[in-house]
Amino acid sequence: MRRFAIPAIIAAGALALAGCTSSGNGGAAAGDGGDDKAAAAVDEVGILVPADPGGGWDQTGRAMSAVLTGEDLVSAAPVTNVGGAGGTVGLASFANEKDPYSLIVTGLVMVGAIETNGSATRIEDTTPIARLTEEPLVVVVPKDSPYKTLEDLVDAISEDGQSVVVTGGSAGGADHILAGLLLTEAGLDSDEIIEKLNYVPNAGGGEAVTMLLGGNANAGISGVGEFAEFVEDGSMRALGVSSEEPAALLPEVPTLTDEGYDVVLTNWRGVLAPGGISDAEAQALADLVTEMHDSGQWQTTLEDNGWSDAFLVGDDFDAFLAENVSSVGDTLQSIGLVE
Repeated sequence: MRRFAIPAIIAAGALALAGCTSSGNGGAAAGDGGDDKAAAAVDEVGILVPADPGGGWDQTGRAMSAVLTGEDLVSAAPVTNVGGAGGTVGLASFANEKDPYSLIVTGLVMVGAIETNGSATRIEDTTPIARLTEEPLVVVVPKDSPYKTLEDLVDAISEDGQSVVVTGGSAGGADHILAGLLLTEAGLDSDEIIEKLNYVPNAGGGEAVTMLLGGNANAGISGVGEFAEFVEDGSMRALGVSSEEPAALLPEVPTLTDEGYDVVLTNWRGVLAPGGISDAEAQALADLVTEMHDSGQWQTTLEDNGWSDAFLVGDDFDAFLAENVSSVGDTLQSIGLVE
């Protein structure tokens, strides 16, 4: 059996994560000598969530806003939602952002969506700031589903194909990748996955919940935090989580490996700044996010949401992101989601 983990299929070499020129909000623009000066303390930071309300990115952006203001790290941290196409609509909008003290929530979903959507705006057009969290995914079915085990569901997709509707986040994102990896483990090749997998993407986690509870989808895949309350109240049944160990929010649910599918996949989330900002501006944002991460309120937020602390900043995050962009592209090709 093959084992998949993201990031685990690492292609050789690293991408140069270079940004476009931008300026604003009193900060020094790249190339105007600002790199030689200390950036002013960040008083206000805008947070763009590139998804509709209700999903993991929205939860992350709003949690950041609450902690940044609650800990008096900034005077304001307004959140704006611009959903669509796995975050690439919001990313394209963010590329034109003139205020250097702005952040966009990002993660594995966006990395995959850029490839599947052929997005003209890419991660490489931004300034990496920090990775914040990791979260396992969970495969669920409605409470009255005939699929009692993960094997029941995977076998049904393999045999009945398009009649089994699987919903989750954006096309090419973590949820879609996990569906493809499960079918790969079941022995399907990339052409068979394309033919049989009826995956219905959504711009936000709330839409997937509506489809499942409304009887318009046979199964769903999303972050544990997005489905946990529905599993706990009995309206959904969890078939497996994608982490190596049981998830904190759903400790009784078996892992995919326990269920016979040697697949491990965690969904990371982090933040980016506009491309082309000065080194001093980027450092000011990195320092701000580090203060947020180190606060007691953020640690409580991690525990409450079942998010694993996966903090990386600076060169470490740059290197991780370069590897992730490369490895996700390779994985999407291997399971037939991109050519």
